[in-house]
Formats: sequence, C-alpha cells, structure tokens
Amino acid sequence: MRKLIHLTLSPASRLARLLVGEKRLACDPVLSDDALAHLPVFVDLDGTRATGLWAIVDHLEGAYPDNPLMPEDPAARGEALRWLDWACGPLHEQVTRRILFEKGAQRYTGAPQRSAPDMNVIRGGREALKAVLKTLGEATDANGNLSARDCNIADFAVAAQLSCLDYFGEIPWTDYPQAAEWYVRIKSRPSFRTLLADRVPGQPPTASYAELDF
Repeated sequence: MRKLIHLTLSPASRLARLLVGEKRLACDPVLSDDALAHLPVFVDLDGTRATGLWAIVDHLEGAYPDNPLMPEDPAARGEALRWLDWACGPLHEQVTRRILFEKGAQRYTGAPQRSAPDMNVIRGGREALKAVLKTLGEATDANGNLSARDCNIADFAVAAQLSCLDYFGEIPWTDYPQAAEWYVRIKSRPSFRTLLADRVPGQPPTASYAELDF
C-alpha cells in the first residue's frame, strides 16, 4: 500500500492528501511521529520515496499522468503555478500560520515552537484574511475557479490552506459569498472527504467544518 506520512493540520500535508486523492490513488495516510520532520512524505508501491510537497507533485504528475493536476496549455499552467506559489508563500505566511500556529497544537500543525496563543498575531492574520477572501471571490467570478474554468492545483493549494482555518471556524464565509461558493465546490470533491473527517484530540472542529453547504 502507498503511504503518505503527514500532519493533520499542516497545509502542505493536506495539499498532498488532496493531490493523491485527485489522482485516485489508494493510499494509507500515516500521522508522523515527528512534527518537525521534513513532511509530507509519499511512499509509492515500488518503494519510491518523495519527500516534500514539490517532490510529491513532481512524482505524481510524472508517474501518474492520468487526471492531470495542472493545465496542459503553458500559459494556463503558469497561472495555476502562480496561485500554488502564492498559497504556499504569501497566503501561508501572512494569514494561515498567524492563526493556525497560534491556535493549533504543534503536534498536528508542525509549528516551529510551542507558546501561548498571541491574540495580536491572530488578529493580524484575521485582518489579512479579509483581503484574501475578496481576491478569491473576484478570481472565481472571472474564471469559474481560481485560475481557470476547470479545477486544478491552484484551487487545491488555496483550499488546503483555508481548510486548516475553517477547522477552527476562522473564516467569515457569510461576508464573502463568492469565495464561499467556490470553497463549497472544492470541499464537495471526493478527494476532500478524508480532510473533513479529521479530528484533533482535544481540539474538535467547528460544527460546520464537515458540512458541504455550510
């Protein structure tokens, strides 16, 4: 059986889980014993080991060309990768980690250190999130999904980040209906089911986390 070694509330791990699901590969998710290890790690049937998100994306696209994660057209693929880079860079740094690392247990997020939650940091993340949700709404209005009409790695990358915040009820969906409509479509995909079933001991998700229509 393939294995994906991950952390439950790590956006990178969640994205890897989504991508494996989109490739429709049977895989056994294994919670890492070391929250500070280089994760996620994908171990394929032949023993091939891909460590880190980029290595996993490259391996999945190379070894399993069916159900491609990125558009074939070069310009469209570049736009999808721009969103992927934004999700893992500015979105993660300015929003996700400022809320997630303060509220989630290090054991499940991979936060670099344990400390008491800093509400000033959380409030900064929440404020930055408002602009993000506005941007997502505008993109989906223009393109159908974030980078194109068809769902691709851009959508999965952003949804992986937001799903961690949604676990804690940190997203004001009712104020951003276009972004909410897009997220409902993404979370309704079969690949998302395992994420919606996640439960962290001592930190249950908000009541609407697993609902497909909020």
